[in-house]
Amino acid sequence: MTASLRQPQGAAHTRIYAYGAARGERVVPNDELVGPIDSSDEWIRQRTGIVTRVRAIETTNAIDLATDAAAEAVSKSGVSPDKIDAVIVATISNPRQTPSVSAIVAERIGAKDAAAYDLNAACAGFAYGVGQADALIRGGGAHYAVVIGAEKLSDIVDPTDRSISFLLGDGAGAAVVGPSETPGIGPTVWGSDGSKADAVGMNHTLTEFRDGKAPWPTLRQEGPTVFRWAVWEMVKVAREALAAAGVEASDLAAFVPHQANMRIIDEFAKQLGLPESVVIGRDIETTGNTSAASIPLATHRLLEEHPELSGGLALQIGFGAGLVYGAQVVVLP
Repeated sequence: MTASLRQPQGAAHTRIYAYGAARGERVVPNDELVGPIDSSDEWIRQRTGIVTRVRAIETTNAIDLATDAAAEAVSKSGVSPDKIDAVIVATISNPRQTPSVSAIVAERIGAKDAAAYDLNAACAGFAYGVGQADALIRGGGAHYAVVIGAEKLSDIVDPTDRSISFLLGDGAGAAVVGPSETPGIGPTVWGSDGSKADAVGMNHTLTEFRDGKAPWPTLRQEGPTVFRWAVWEMVKVAREALAAAGVEASDLAAFVPHQANMRIIDEFAKQLGLPESVVIGRDIETTGNTSAASIPLATHRLLEEHPELSGGLALQIGFGAGLVYGAQVVVLP
């Protein structure tokens, strides 16, 4: 007789308990960056909505930022660190290809023996991580999880590159996810369009750099291609996430898109027909584009500035290099 396997079954529902944040130590105004790209403060503000961005000092890396953000989220969540059994870090700026950022962060925050892994989904990384944490907990693979988006993009930017250098900042945002008596995380709508993989990404490989065939790899983008894709295709994904969650745009308390460009954010809101009552995350103005960290950083700031949003619904959507995307509706802690 063949033995039957036992499969775990977790909580019926999940929710986000708390957010944490860490930003780079340096405030970098536009005027500090315009020389190498032959531009101006006015041009950057008009094109992107960025006034300043934050960047980390030389001795701070993505692991440090991730640790600080995770520690705040865990402290605010009321969950003991030793109860965290999964740590997921979304990043494209691990200072080393291995070991993972997540394993180091798990040890630093006291999440002993937690499963830990990094995921590379660029600006969609945090939404991917929340979707995975939700599935792990409901499937019985974990009870509490920390999801972190962490980037030190200033290490992989060419200051002379007019396509993206002035956009990028450094920071980390984190969320603690755990079981809930009522639904707190809607279905994740995610996917990719690899046919446009060259639109955003690294311009060279590390082996090309090692062999002297190319300079140090840096992040580049085709701005017009990314803008059109983000505005027209990602609005469809946002609508799918609303429909999957069974809610309307008018039910939202907040909208937190990836902080790629203020013009994209504004067009997003217009296309979705968001009522004026919906508070929109606009962290890009003073933090810059922090890739996987942008959604949790923007949400953390919204909750600090608008505590009345607690308990309301927020639509979050990430999109970026790959071209990958992910979106879900969540209940704000």
